[in-house]
Amino acid sequence: SSSTIIMQRCITSRALQARGAGAVASSTHKHLSAKVHLASITLAPSTPCGHARYQPRQMVEVVAGRRSDKIALRKGKSDAKKAKIYGRIGKKIIQIAKAGGPDPVANPKLGDILKQAARLGVPKEILERNIKRATDTKQADYQELCYEAYGPGGTGFIVECLTDNVNRSASEVKAAITKSGSKVAEPGSVMFNFTRSGSILVEDTTEDAVFEAAMEAGADDVGPGPEDESGQPSSSFKVFTAVENFAAAKTKLEALGFKVNQEESELVYRANAAVDVDEEAFSRCEALMEKLLELDDVDGVYTNCDGLQV
Repeated sequence: SSSTIIMQRCITSRALQARGAGAVASSTHKHLSAKVHLASITLAPSTPCGHARYQPRQMVEVVAGRRSDKIALRKGKSDAKKAKIYGRIGKKIIQIAKAGGPDPVANPKLGDILKQAARLGVPKEILERNIKRATDTKQADYQELCYEAYGPGGTGFIVECLTDNVNRSASEVKAAITKSGSKVAEPGSVMFNFTRSGSILVEDTTEDAVFEAAMEAGADDVGPGPEDESGQPSSSFKVFTAVENFAAAKTKLEALGFKVNQEESELVYRANAAVDVDEEAFSRCEALMEKLLELDDVDGVYTNCDGLQV
């Protein structure tokens, strides 16, 4: 059909872009490796013949050290991501239990969120603690909020919050934005640059396999997943769907035998177009995103900064 042809063209275009980006990354990696090699040649005390002695071990230590630093950084980000997911699930449990009661049988929405938590591996004590908090008369209701901001280099930011204290949330989010040199935007002035979408992370697969399955699952688009820790081409891909098709597409991909990362599969604000910025602006965008995600009330941060967008 014409829609299938359009989908195939869109996917093929993105596949070529991903391959091109991979080639550039590979070239850059080789260039940097050469720099490390040259920088690690040091002059040791001269030999009896007066020649400098080459010490290759330093290069190995430098490369190994940087690799371990990268792995540690990724692990730290992964742990922070998991903590953020657990916190978000906990807040949703309180919100739903306060509205419909703490019994998952009588409150189907609570039953659904508990099943989702189980799939994500949320510890049982976290679930029980938050159900108990929902019955506390002193516990305030949770509200969903969304803030918008103009970021460095002409970028835009969307900040999702689920909070039991609106004043605290507004104060902390706005402070983080302004202290970074960015500006809080009026509602709707940044949002039009984004589309609410489902994002499903599929792991341990190939481009051809996931593209074909995405079409069968009724997905809108496919993009490359996170960079592989070893520096090799990623074997994970993000499958984007319409919000109303998110759950069905995820179920379909699992039924087709694909490994779906539940923690990384969620509803997101996806940029309609990426904004290219220089290195300084990119670093400032990255710092702003990290500062916002450190806030307890913040559940998600989205930007159209190229390299940081979903």
